[in-house]
Amino acid sequence: MIHDLIAAAEAVTDERSFIRLLQLMALDRQDEQQKELARPSPPYSPGANGWENGSIAAFLDAAASWGEATSRTTNLGTEASNVWRRAAMIIVAGAFYE
Repeated sequence: MIHDLIAAAEAVTDERSFIRLLQLMALDRQDEQQKELARPSPPYSPGANGWENGSIAAFLDAAASWGEATSRTTNLGTEASNVWRRAAMIIVAGAFYE
């Protein structure tokens, strides 16, 4: 679920933990797709696990939009010290940001 992915992104510290996050995201998305086959969510609501963006284009657009929006409001000094965590949060945002 999205909350679990956000927690995993916040725990990213290096390349290995970033790759693990990507693996978790893939598993979570596959799980959601299986749930949606069995019981579809209403058309204008998130999927069973909270994913808002089901296509790669929508996902990437949302991630980039969230990254731009938060770069103005984030303490970049703190974020710059862990670029892996910042990248992880941008990637996870692709799942939920509209």
